Amino acid sequence: MSSSERRNGDKPPREPISITDKRRVDPETGRVRGHTPSEPVTPTPQREPDPTTPDAEMHPGDRTAGEHPDRVAELTADLQRVQAEYTNYRRRIERDRHAAVEAATASVAAKFLGILDDLDRAREHGDLENEPLRAIAAKLGAILSGLGVAAFGEEGERFDPTLHEAVQHAGTGGDPVVDRVLRRGYTFGDHKVLRTATVTVVEELAPPGNVTGTAPAGDC
Repeated sequence: MSSSERRNGDKPPREPISITDKRRVDPETGRVRGHTPSEPVTPTPQREPDPTTPDAEMHPGDRTAGEHPDRVAELTADLQRVQAEYTNYRRRIERDRHAAVEAATASVAAKFLGILDDLDRAREHGDLENEPLRAIAAKLGAILSGLGVAAFGEEGERFDPTLHEAVQHAGTGGDPVVDRVLRRGYTFGDHKVLRTATVTVVEELAPPGNVTGTAPAGDC
């Protein structure tokens, strides 16, 4: 045996070398390997509505409305009732708010009536003839008049128990009238009595055209 044969016998025969091309794009065709073009999808034609189709294939909402027209009327009535309740609620809230504003304004105005009484007494003694007290009285009267406060109570006007508080009653006539005004009364807003007038009353025939009236608070 030759030396070359001995060398070949010492090593096993070599296996053939396999080379795998892992490139994604085929250099010959230029296409992506492993990708098969998708076939175009043919759209499915839509079915035309058949006029002979029974109502069972209608939309559930349409079927309900057609089968229950009274339900639609009931829901409409409920909606109208809710709208009416909301409108009444808004009116009630607005009315309550207006009443609260009037009550607060009347409460503040009532606190100034004592000052107006003092100004009335000062006027009787001639203390309002000169400044500055006359200017103060005029400004206060203008403010209260702007708030809706008006004075009432004049000698000779007819006695009204809702407006006057009689502390003295004289005479036997059938028509009581105010004889003297001891303290003027005041109304607020829509002729609401803020304070009654304190007067003395005499019963006699009232002169023609002598009726109860009110004077602005600015005349204090």
